[in-house]
Amino acid sequence: MSAASEGATPGFLVWRLSMKWRVAVDRAVAPLGLTHAQYALVASLLGMQRSGLRPSQRQLADHTGLEPLYVSKLARTLESAGLVERTPDPADTRAVQLSLTPHGREVTSRAVTIVRRLMDQLLEPLGGLNGTRTEVFARELTILLDTPLDFPTEE
Repeated sequence: MSAASEGATPGFLVWRLSMKWRVAVDRAVAPLGLTHAQYALVASLLGMQRSGLRPSQRQLADHTGLEPLYVSKLARTLESAGLVERTPDPADTRAVQLSLTPHGREVTSRAVTIVRRLMDQLLEPLGGLNGTRTEVFARELTILLDTPLDFPTEE
């Protein structure tokens, strides 16, 4: 354990790990013209499209955990870059559906490959991307992510 982590709370450690991951992904996908947040959006969109979905901005926000307003801003930037197409939702005139353009699919596929290698490197101490300890770690993180938070109110 590093000296900086000694005595740290689990919350601090999760925050530090997420910052380490964000910076690493930012650096890895920058040559493709993406930021970590943009990567999260296009990679999620690629996965959803492969499942036959054409999500709305709201559905993509729910999936990624990003704020809907931020997803809208990212989608506009990615549309300007020719990676994402925004079209009106035929079922809801207030909603916008997102899809990757052919160029967007190509860039996203390259980014996913790069980030997968990076993830394997980050998870090497746990046995790599397919390691048993990594599977346990992922299950534990999922439990924490699936636990609803009840924010205390001041009395």
